[in-house]
Amino acid sequence: MSPASTLRMAALALLWGSGFLWIKLALNHGLSPAQITIVRCALGTATLLVLARAAGQRLPRSRATWGHLTVAALFCNAIPFALFAVGEQSLDSGIAGVLNATTPLWSLLIGLLLGTDRGLRPLRLAGLFLGFAGTVLIFAPWHRSGLLSWSALALLGAAASYAVAFAYMARKLTDKQAPMAMSAAQLLMATGWTTLSLPLAGPVDADLTALLAVTALGVLGTGVTFYLNYRLIADEGATTAATVGYLLPVVSVALGAVLLGEEVGIRVLFGMVVVLVGVAMTRPIGARGTARATTTAPQPKSKLYAP
Repeated sequence: MSPASTLRMAALALLWGSGFLWIKLALNHGLSPAQITIVRCALGTATLLVLARAAGQRLPRSRATWGHLTVAALFCNAIPFALFAVGEQSLDSGIAGVLNATTPLWSLLIGLLLGTDRGLRPLRLAGLFLGFAGTVLIFAPWHRSGLLSWSALALLGAAASYAVAFAYMARKLTDKQAPMAMSAAQLLMATGWTTLSLPLAGPVDADLTALLAVTALGVLGTGVTFYLNYRLIADEGATTAATVGYLLPVVSVALGAVLLGEEVGIRVLFGMVVVLVGVAMTRPIGARGTARATTTAPQPKSKLYAP
């Protein structure tokens, strides 16, 4: 891998993994979940529109494409972005990052239920059970002080929403043309969805830290990351780019512990390792490493799961 690609991969892991940190900072400094979600989508849209224009890419013109993007925006952006912000009101950013890593497990489960994933060999089945076992270990519902709560369910709901979006996008959004413009269009529709929550957003009572955090989340964590991922795939291939997905929970846990003083217990760390091993086992032989993590649409068979 070239030095430039190595730098892009490092930047991608840092920017995506830090998304949970930005959400937590924005919440702690006065922004509500609805406010964070709306601003994040709007800034991500603006960033991708600029990048698409610089690349000479146009927004789609087909009504059918816009209709599919509207559905994808709901399940791949509006719902999970909101649920992550809701969940992090009570749970640590590191926990959010770890639970985000369960998205491929939900994708496999949905594929089995829909009958679209028939390659369930014993190893993949074991990985599915192992991954969810790691999630249960993180929650520790048998302990009175366990993490199982409505906030935890919101975080799992966000990961499951990504999986629903991927199943839909794999069937309806397979156009490889103008990926940045398609992503900008999807986030534009997500901005429309999130503005419906304005009556619940409440008054703005945020300080400078919150504003800087949500700006970083929207511009860097939602907009720039797509470009970096796009370039990494173009230069090094999807297999190399996919390894970033395994770094995200590690980055989120590390940043939460170092910058926010979040306590990381042995049980949570072990649970994270179990989840990642389970995810690796569920990847079909010959296709491991072909999935990639991001928040927006576009290329067929992509598995996009960023915070």
